This record gives sequence, C-alpha cells and structure tokens, in this order.
Amino acid sequence: MQSPTNGAFPATLAAAELRLPTNWLDYTILGIYFVVVLGIGFAARASVKTSLDFFLSGRSLPAWITGLAFISANLAATEILGMAANSAQYGVYTVHWYWIGAIPAMVFLGLVMMPFYYSSKVRSVPEMLLLRFDKWAHLLSSLLFAFAAILISGVNLYALAIVVEALLGWPQWVAIVVAGAFVLAYITLGGLSSAIYNEVLQFFVILAALIPLVTLSMKKVGGWDGLSDKLTETHGADFTTAWGGTGIGSDNPLGANWLTIVLGLGFVLSFGYWTTNFAEVQRALSAKNLSAAQRTPLIAAYPKIFIVFLVMLPGLAAAALIPGFGTEESGYQYNDAIPYLMEQLLPNGVLGIAVTGLLAAFMAGMAANVSSFNTVFTNDIWARYAVRGRPDAYYVRFGRLITVIGVCASVGTAFLASSFSNIMAYLQTLFSFFNVPMFVVFIIGMFWKRASAVSGFWGLLAGTVAAMVNYFWIYKQEIIDIPTDQGANFVSAIVGFVAGAVVMFAVSLFTAPKPAEELQGLVYGTRSPGMSEPPAEGDDAWYRKPALLGWGAIVLAAACYIPFSF
Repeated sequence: MQSPTNGAFPATLAAAELRLPTNWLDYTILGIYFVVVLGIGFAARASVKTSLDFFLSGRSLPAWITGLAFISANLAATEILGMAANSAQYGVYTVHWYWIGAIPAMVFLGLVMMPFYYSSKVRSVPEMLLLRFDKWAHLLSSLLFAFAAILISGVNLYALAIVVEALLGWPQWVAIVVAGAFVLAYITLGGLSSAIYNEVLQFFVILAALIPLVTLSMKKVGGWDGLSDKLTETHGADFTTAWGGTGIGSDNPLGANWLTIVLGLGFVLSFGYWTTNFAEVQRALSAKNLSAAQRTPLIAAYPKIFIVFLVMLPGLAAAALIPGFGTEESGYQYNDAIPYLMEQLLPNGVLGIAVTGLLAAFMAGMAANVSSFNTVFTNDIWARYAVRGRPDAYYVRFGRLITVIGVCASVGTAFLASSFSNIMAYLQTLFSFFNVPMFVVFIIGMFWKRASAVSGFWGLLAGTVAAMVNYFWIYKQEIIDIPTDQGANFVSAIVGFVAGAVVMFAVSLFTAPKPAEELQGLVYGTRSPGMSEPPAEGDDAWYRKPALLGWGAIVLAAACYIPFSF
C-alpha cells in the first residue's frame, strides 16, 4: 500500500537497530504508571450506575477536564510517532496539520456545531444523522465509524508494538497483549470517566516525555540555526519553510500545492476529522453543560497550537543527524525518528519517563477509539437495530462485552499499518475515506434545509466510494501522477467531498425535504430549547466566553506561521 516514492520497507528492519539500556529505575516508573492507571479505573467504577454514566460520564465533567482529555485523545502514539515521521519526511510542512489543519476546525466545532450536538442530547455523532436524515444514513454512518475506529485503534497498537519491541526488546505480541489488556481493564471498569481521567494524566506524562527529548535533540544539532543549515544543505531550502515551493506546478517535499493544502487539508480533512470524529466529540458531549461543551475543543486548541514543536523538532533532528533517514539505505523508517533519538540521547530515569510517555500516548489514543466504538456499536447499532427495549443495565453489560470484542478486533487490524513507512499517511488515508464523507453530509444537512432525508445516505455512500476509488485506482494505478501518499490523501479528500456534495444536491432535488418542524435545533438558523440554556455560575466571565477563546486561538495560530513563511 505504500508508494515506492516514499522509500517504504518492512517494518521489522529497524527493530534490530534500536535497543535502549533500560534498567530497574525505568521499569519502576513504568510499573508505577500502570498501577495509577488501574487505580483510576477502579475509582471511576463507583460512578457507573447507568448507561449514560458508562458511555458519556453522566454529562457531569468540567470544561478543563474534558478539554485536556480532548487534546490527549488526539495526542496518541500515532500522533507522536506519525507527526515526527511526517517531519522527517516532509520537513516544516508539518505545521500545516496543526495551524491550518486543526485550529480552525476545532474553533468551528466549539462555536457552531457543539450547540447542535449538545442541545439535541444525542449520545453519538451518527445519532445526529438519524435526527437530521433517516435510519439508513444513521446505520451506514454507524457501521463506517465502528469500522474506522477499530482500524485506527489498531494503528495505535501497531505503533506501540514497534516502539516497545525496538526499545525494550519485548516481542510485538507481548507488547500488544499487555498494553491492550490495561486499556481494556480501565475502560471496562470505569467507562468513559475512567478513559477521560486517565487521558488528563496521560497528557502531562506525554509532555514530561517529549520536552527533555526536544531539548536534547536541539542541543545535539546546534539549535535551530544549526538544524536549518544542515537540512537546507541536505534537503533544500523549502524543507524548513511552511509555504516554500507550494505554488501550483512547483515541486516540494510534500508533493502538494497551496490549493490542495488549504482545501484538502485545511478544510476537508481537518473539518471532517475534528467535527465528526466521535472519539473527539464524545469528550465534549460528556461536559456538564452547554458552555463547558463549547469550551472543550476551544481549551484544547491552545496546547494543540504548540504541540507541533514537540513532535516536529525531533523529526527534523533525526533527518539532520542520519543521512537519508527513512530510506532503506539508512536502516531506519520515518516512524523511527522518536525511538532513535530516545536511544541516542536519554539517560536512565528520563528514559523511563519517555517510554512511559509513549505508552501513555498509545493508551490515550486507543482508549479514545475503543470508548467511542463501544458507544456507537451499543447505542446506534445493537440497541436500535438488533436488541431493542432491554433494561438499561443490559446495555451497560453489553457495552463492556463489546469493549472486549473491540480490543480483540484492534489486534487483528494492527498489522494493516505495517506496510506504511509513515503511519500518519495511513491515518490520513483512513480519514479521507471515513471522516470526510460524513462531514459533507453534516455540513450540507446543517446549512441547507432543503437537503432531503434520503440524501444523507446517498451522499455518504458516494463520498466514501469516490475517495476510495481515487486512492486505490487513480493514485495507486498511477492514472494521475501524485508524488506522495499525503498529496494523494489531500486529493482523495477533495474528491470525496465534492462527490458527496453533488450527489446530495442531486438527490435532494428529486426527493421531498423533511418537514420544517422536524428540523428545529438541527439546521442552522433554527433553535431547540436546549440551545437557550443560560450559562452556569461563573461561565459568564469574560475569559470564559467561547467567542473570545475561539478567535484568540485562530489569531495565535496565524501568528505562528510568520517565522516559517519567509
């Protein structure tokens, strides 16, 4: 599945090269972390009395908790390894995934979409499509999301396996089973509350792991000046700029121009991921009120702006230190950027924190996808179409059972990622297939009252099929020359969006729209009683205003581009 232009080779090659001198101190740190994780799971179990408690924490959590969980769920091992790999392969272009490929969409989710999600009292993103369209759009979106969640959870398992095998010498199957068992234990015990409180802990553990690695990496390469001079010499001047060489028709390491970056990544992929990915939205839905739900992605936007430096700089440093890093001749994959630097730079103790941080990142990402999978499968598939009308306790038990099945299925999908030298390219491929078509259905349904009930199903199906056809046939069969997997993902996202939109418009013109009274609180310009919820005590303070938080994040992200644009 990997393009030959990306220098892919079997994932097991690098494992023989990377071994860390771990000792008792490092393993003690790991052990303490796992004890705390399970302790949180047991503590959260006492709060699980209903299915709402298990799947959405009883909608009781404060904004700062859900905001940190929101960003931690995104900051998975795939994000750390993948974005470092992205930087080693494409250079400073990685900033686009954050400042244009995340922040605007996170702000849009908080300011525009969360009032619709939260006030409608839905338990999942697919359930929103049931209210706006019909059961066929709901069923298809539920199945696609459940399938994608298992695939993405498998990516986290694979990321963990290659790191632990390379660094600690554990066989891949041992790493997968041990870490998967811990994730399974604390989600099964405490449901979403356990996952969220662990994600808050994991956020700080991840920072403690990455900050020393970045500091020592930059010292090793002679600071930013030494790093940029070396990379300019070996990779060209565009490698250390955000927009250099992105003119239409120009060549650059990313294989994309400014138009596909802005439309494919900045709009379609970004908005598709952040506004419809239930693994993220679920954290906001667990907030205690509408104001807290709106602030959840907005609070998360601020650390997201700066996290790029923690993952980009190690990737750039690896590219500068090893000639041809990521190619078969170098002996390393792009995915090995973080493990290589850990092996070379970190002393014992700090090394234990770094390994713990990677495990925490893996567990946060996997837990986010597994907890969203069990919610969608239980509420949107099983309870609605398979076994209806059972007591609430039955669905809590089934939710725990499907969590076990989801973790086991993730093991089976973990090795699908092994053919990608850059696992972030694989993730972006999945997002273009599954998130983008759902986004086009959401956005048209939200802003166009005329969109008919049946148009949601056909738009979702058309967008998914079109994105897959573009990737597997037009790109992989080289019918159109696209230089890189990431460039192809941007194009697939645009194709999927356009196909879904065209089909929705065409179907809506020949089918009846839903009655206006059924669209209240579901279409922009209409309202439901939940949208009139007054702010809770303290939430009306000026520094908690969603609009201020949102526009402040956009301005700050735009300002960050300035040093990398000239």
